[in-house]
Amino acid sequence: MLAIERIDDPALLKQVAMLLAQENERLHQRIAELLKRLAATQGAAAQAELTLELAKLQERVNALQRKVFGESSEKRPVPAVEEPSAEPAVRRGHGPRAQPQLPVEAVPHDLPEADRKCPSCDGQLDEWPGQTEDAEEISVVERRFVVLKHQRKKYRCKCNGAVVTAVGPDKLIAGGRYSIEFAIEVAVNKYLDHLPLERQVRIMEREGLVVDSHTLWDQTNALARHLGPNYRELKRRILAAPFLHADETWWRLMNERGSKKWWSWCLATPDAVLYSIVKSRSAEAARALLEGYRGIVLTDGFGSYQALARASPGLTLAHCWAHVRREYFEIKDNFPEETTVVLDLIGELYAVEKLVQVEESSAEAQALRARLRNEKSRPVVERIRQWGYAVQATPESGLAKARDYMLGLWQGLVRFLDDPRIPLDNNQVERALRPMVVGRKNHYGSRSQRGTEVAALFYSLIETAKACGVEPKAYLLQAAQRAIRQPGSVLLPSDLAS
Repeated sequence: MLAIERIDDPALLKQVAMLLAQENERLHQRIAELLKRLAATQGAAAQAELTLELAKLQERVNALQRKVFGESSEKRPVPAVEEPSAEPAVRRGHGPRAQPQLPVEAVPHDLPEADRKCPSCDGQLDEWPGQTEDAEEISVVERRFVVLKHQRKKYRCKCNGAVVTAVGPDKLIAGGRYSIEFAIEVAVNKYLDHLPLERQVRIMEREGLVVDSHTLWDQTNALARHLGPNYRELKRRILAAPFLHADETWWRLMNERGSKKWWSWCLATPDAVLYSIVKSRSAEAARALLEGYRGIVLTDGFGSYQALARASPGLTLAHCWAHVRREYFEIKDNFPEETTVVLDLIGELYAVEKLVQVEESSAEAQALRARLRNEKSRPVVERIRQWGYAVQATPESGLAKARDYMLGLWQGLVRFLDDPRIPLDNNQVERALRPMVVGRKNHYGSRSQRGTEVAALFYSLIETAKACGVEPKAYLLQAAQRAIRQPGSVLLPSDLAS
């Protein structure tokens, strides 16, 4: 047997894959031929059953092949456009990009003494005051770690009745050696730039600072304790919104007993993101996150949300058309004719949404969106519904499952037609989950339950700052300083943005 795992030549692997695909097709045809012979001896009913089983098998094979060899993008192929016969215009480029946020430092360049002679009269060349020929160059100044010796001056009265010492800097940890800025640097490196603490230790050592990962964790943990009220207030404000997105992804908790799969639940509004990492994906976990919420939640078809909605009269579910589209897109190779119809219709819904060009949250946009949805989207949705009930699909096939998924969520899918605040899909929260997915690929997860709490807090505050257009490091510094000077006080990114 060929040991494929030992092959490291991409060209050879490609040839092997092509041969395996050809052999798979040959075997499938042979199975079909044998099934026909078997069915001929057992009657028409047996033949229909065997044909159905064969179709299911082929569908599974196609799905596996697409998973291994297909493109990861859900974009449908765009028809090729013939190139114009005329010569293409020369691309000029955008020129030097302006960098208004970078400081500008002047670097003077002197003419060497030996070259300061006039070529005409051999006289001495003198500097021409104020005259330079300037050229910009973007460079890098390496980060530096320094020891700041804070010298708190003492003051006394001539009568020796009082001695007063000047106030020192705000301290993250009483008597601690590391500054607030240092802790924020570590937190931003991990939860924004996805650098594991061990990797930060090695980078810092190259830059002259010898420290261990436990010390870095102590700083981020202390910073998180000061910022705890900000996280709780962020959750309170999100749950006060009339509409929000919800989704979840897995998170790894690593401890002495091995690795466990926990779950990161995410709630999002246009200007806020909240994460909560818990040990389950159950309806109880959803209830703990959304307890007492009264409003509209846009989700996929996950059953925990539906169980929560049934037990919460004030909570209304809307459902995501992107997830419906994804169900059909995944089976388009097996059912090209049927899926082309429904994918084109869903595409028409998105085309209507693109007609709204004004600010999305403005009253003008809401009114325009409501009118366009009523006039253009509602007929398209009705055509999709009629197609769903009319399409012929064998039981348990991929097409039947996709159709049943759509029709089972129909009440939530059409809710956007009567409420212009509801978008077509849940893509906003899926984008919000992406940083956590990148983070777990880099630092694998958390080592303790406290680690999950710290991760949820920093991801929430950092991604909310990004959503509000606030620089995350600057926000964390202001919020931490306020929390240390006034314990229990709250500063959220939206407060700075406004």
